[in-house]
Amino acid sequence: MKALIVYDSGFGNTKSIAEAIATGLASLDAKVLPVGQLRPDDISSGDLLVVGSPINGWRPTQKTMEALSRLGSRGLAGVVGAGFDTRVKLFIHGDAAKKITKTLKEAGASTISKPMAFYVKGTEGPLLDGETSRATAWGEELLSIAKEYGTQRSA
Repeated sequence: MKALIVYDSGFGNTKSIAEAIATGLASLDAKVLPVGQLRPDDISSGDLLVVGSPINGWRPTQKTMEALSRLGSRGLAGVVGAGFDTRVKLFIHGDAAKKITKTLKEAGASTISKPMAFYVKGTEGPLLDGETSRATAWGEELLSIAKEYGTQRSA
């Protein structure tokens, strides 16, 4: 199993979260990749795919959805996945992570986590205090779940 964390980022906040998640997935030699560089051959059955985007117009960025569409057309059967977003902490906002997670599932991935949100202070950030630590911890949690999932599938 390898891990790939794919992200789009307008101001660097989502990239910082992706890198922190990769730290939590270090034992899988996690690779962090901007969404525009993602190729369908980068991910294969048995891998962990984590996709993140800032909220843009109440949903993931167009680049993120286009990349997921390219992956989905090939299918993600056997891939385990999770979605996250970066957002301003308001009582009303979009939910890019939920849309990403739903899209991964529709493409055949087994989602192993609820959609995850990480918070920024304003449109351009910076991230709220503690968010990168929370992202690293989430990466560690994903690692544990993905390993358990892989063990169950091979039994």
